[in-house]
Amino acid sequence: MRKFYKILLFCVLIAASLTVRAQVSFDAEQPERNDISKSVHIFPNPAVEYVHIRLERVNMDNVKVSMHNIIGNEINIETEKIDEHELRIRVKDFDTGYYLIALKDEQAKFSGTYKFLKR
Repeated sequence: MRKFYKILLFCVLIAASLTVRAQVSFDAEQPERNDISKSVHIFPNPAVEYVHIRLERVNMDNVKVSMHNIIGNEINIETEKIDEHELRIRVKDFDTGYYLIALKDEQAKFSGTYKFLKR
């Protein structure tokens, strides 16, 4: 019985190491996507009147922006393009609470969801 547990433990360790290697190689194949997600800036947080979204490496013309309340319902938003890398969203009339901003760019193969607080 003891030999069985040793073999089982050995198999689990091998499977775990293979899983870690697969995840590392997947992340290494797409360093560009990781860089884009690090260049997203949402400010001010918490917001009162406007939220600015700045993407350093992506043109905002290609980005689809949607906003959701904390339970996932989509909210209609007014956006204003500041420059090719920055948008401004009016949140003055929103209720106080947390909101989610979903960004998606098909060309850059980037998508991300970011949380901010409206005061």
